[in-house]
Amino acid sequence: MKRLLIVPLFAATQFSMPVSAHAEEWTYTDGSGATITLNEVPTRLITSAVAAAALIPLGIRPVGIFANSVAEENKPLIGLDLTGIEMVGTAFNEIDIEKVAALEPDLVVAEFYPINQAWAGGKAVTGEGSPLRNLAPVTGPAQADSIVTLIEDYEELATSLGADLSAPQISADKAEFERARDAFRVAVAAKPNLTALAVWAGIDALHVAAPEGAAELMDLRSWGLDIITPETANDRGYWETVSWEQSDKYQPDLILIDNRIATNRENAFAQPTWTAMKAAEQGAVGEWPAFWLRNYTSYAAELDKLTAAVTAADENLVEE
Repeated sequence: MKRLLIVPLFAATQFSMPVSAHAEEWTYTDGSGATITLNEVPTRLITSAVAAAALIPLGIRPVGIFANSVAEENKPLIGLDLTGIEMVGTAFNEIDIEKVAALEPDLVVAEFYPINQAWAGGKAVTGEGSPLRNLAPVTGPAQADSIVTLIEDYEELATSLGADLSAPQISADKAEFERARDAFRVAVAAKPNLTALAVWAGIDALHVAAPEGAAELMDLRSWGLDIITPETANDRGYWETVSWEQSDKYQPDLILIDNRIATNRENAFAQPTWTAMKAAEQGAVGEWPAFWLRNYTSYAAELDKLTAAVTAADENLVEE
């Protein structure tokens, strides 16, 4: 386990190279503004699921992962090679600290939520005074207003950990993302009147997403997609909760359903008032990769699906 040399120092979010005369020291200023310095580059990482999804394609493999579900059902982890990686937590705010201790971690990598001023995983896992922090410092980038920016932040962290971003597969993954992004831009530009609505379909209510609360929605908006902003994001700034009886409050040309779990789509289709939205009635329903994209490969695949949904949608379905 690497020795922690400097306690967190709050400052502007940035990456900092070592300034000590000891070349082996590793220093990183994370998304919370805290600076972590270790006496050598950490190699035994415990990460959150999304951090793993970002780092593994860059060649940085953790020894353990904590997630909100089992790996087989966890959207960021699906498709990744997890061979030899221990799952040390499969529920929010829970972790098997004995498993973690046995892995002798040097560093815990998660994400910082500026809105909540908290780390991913839950207070009992990554919060101040948690048992995990007694084993290794917690650090990582902050959630941003762009997934592309967040991926770049992880690239910076990965480089400090020894990743070679010029590796052929990494370059190929980025090129594939750029192709998918450009195709999405073309599809959206061809339908300038198209409007979209991003939602989570609950059993008791429809939750309409505020684009400002989701980095991937901000990316889609920056690439030309007109995403409807709800009147009042009364759920922590992320959502407006609308009763199913009022599900027609917003009338987009295209609905994008949060695809983290399959039941979101099932819940929507099971509601008698779902088709009160013309887009739902016409089957203009795509997928919103909500909050889980952290690498170019996944982003490219989701953008291709979104491009197909935009291409199939009628931009004049809803009259002004």
